[in-house]
Amino acid sequence: MQTKQKHLLRRWALLVVGLVIMAFGVAFSIKAGLGTSPISSLPYVLSLLPLPVTLTVGTATIAMHVTLILLQILLLRRRYDPFQLAQLPVALIFGSLTDFSVWALQGITVSTYPARWVLCIIGILLVGVGVSFEVTANVVTLAGEGMVLAVCKVFPVPFGNAKIGFDVTLVVIASVLSLVFLGGLYGVREGTVAAAFCVGLVARQVNRPMRRFAARVLD
Repeated sequence: MQTKQKHLLRRWALLVVGLVIMAFGVAFSIKAGLGTSPISSLPYVLSLLPLPVTLTVGTATIAMHVTLILLQILLLRRRYDPFQLAQLPVALIFGSLTDFSVWALQGITVSTYPARWVLCIIGILLVGVGVSFEVTANVVTLAGEGMVLAVCKVFPVPFGNAKIGFDVTLVVIASVLSLVFLGGLYGVREGTVAAAFCVGLVARQVNRPMRRFAARVLD
């Protein structure tokens, strides 16, 4: 029993490390000003809107994840696995870490376009590495991925197509809100396109050494 508990704790620890890395990846993308990753585009735009209650990127991320969890429950109903409610504390942790990361990087300033791309690339790399940590931990999915999986269970849609559709939906909503309420396009730029293509590639490359690491440390 103790061995199983230690095994589970190590996996949760690996997940938290992944969340820290992803949060800093999001913060670097925001600092770059070239657009965030698709999953972060909506929370970022929400944090800029003149709402009655001021939202940070982190609190907006938590709100979006909670909404996605509720949508999963509505879609799956009796097929919903109660264990997936663990997405909620993960969302709280990730949102808090995102706000901390944005605060930690507040002193970084860039003015040239090439320098912005350097920060953007750092952000993409960190998010990709963080995703690899999350996958390797294999504890619980984040709400975004959980939503895609829920759609695949209810509708005959391949995971890859559902993921693309989900990302595009978030980007479209973020773009519309930005254009209507902010008078311009914020959070969705060339960096968003780069992240959409490259985060998965980075994660797949990191997955190989991560599997070897997991075999030694986690099992």
